[in-house]
Amino acid sequence: MSNEILLIIEVFLTFGILLLSYRLFGKLGLFIWIPIATILANIQVLVSVSIFGLVGTLGNVVYSSNFLATDIISEKYGKKDATKAVAIGFFALITTTILMNFSLLYTPLGDAFSEESFNHVKSIFSVMPRLAFASLLAFLVSQTHDIWAFEIWKRKFAGKKYLWIRNNASTIVSQIIDNGIFSVVAFWGTMPKENILQIFITTFIFKTILSIADTPFVYLATTMHTKKDSKTQRNMELENA
Repeated sequence: MSNEILLIIEVFLTFGILLLSYRLFGKLGLFIWIPIATILANIQVLVSVSIFGLVGTLGNVVYSSNFLATDIISEKYGKKDATKAVAIGFFALITTTILMNFSLLYTPLGDAFSEESFNHVKSIFSVMPRLAFASLLAFLVSQTHDIWAFEIWKRKFAGKKYLWIRNNASTIVSQIIDNGIFSVVAFWGTMPKENILQIFITTFIFKTILSIADTPFVYLATTMHTKKDSKTQRNMELENA
């Protein structure tokens, strides 16, 4: 199966699981999703692939789903909850980086399986501190901007029919900010500037496409009446009866 087909499948799979998490757990499901996506994206980014003739890294789809999640939260629950969700993702990535790098201080057993397993873990997480710092900085700045911009566009273009404007206007600019910060902090000094520029351009193209592709999922999420929200509403009605 080609990388291009896999990318299309991954978009529907990732965004679909996000909506399933929301459907099953309500707002909490979105809070759960953001740290999962943030951690997975920072592992996947270690793998480079060629898609549609462009060289990029994995993790773009999963990471972009964070913007989908925060836009849903901003639309349905407000800026305060969206900011809390970003803080949870930020905390999760810091914790993962610290604890996984601490675990590398241990000495594994001398058998072949333990040594091989340890080396696999080390190959992933020993390079994570710089990537994590780049991702944390990019994540915090871009997500803060996304929440702020979404609220600005929400005031200017209120109503469900303009949801696509505030979703894309906030997310695409935020993706530029995120991509620029991450590319420079993560790769500066480790590869030629031309390669960094290529990564920035190709990643931005992918993320812009993904930002547009998530629009139907935002609309779908706004029409969903989640099981968790339904239960909460019923409890409130019983308390007020």
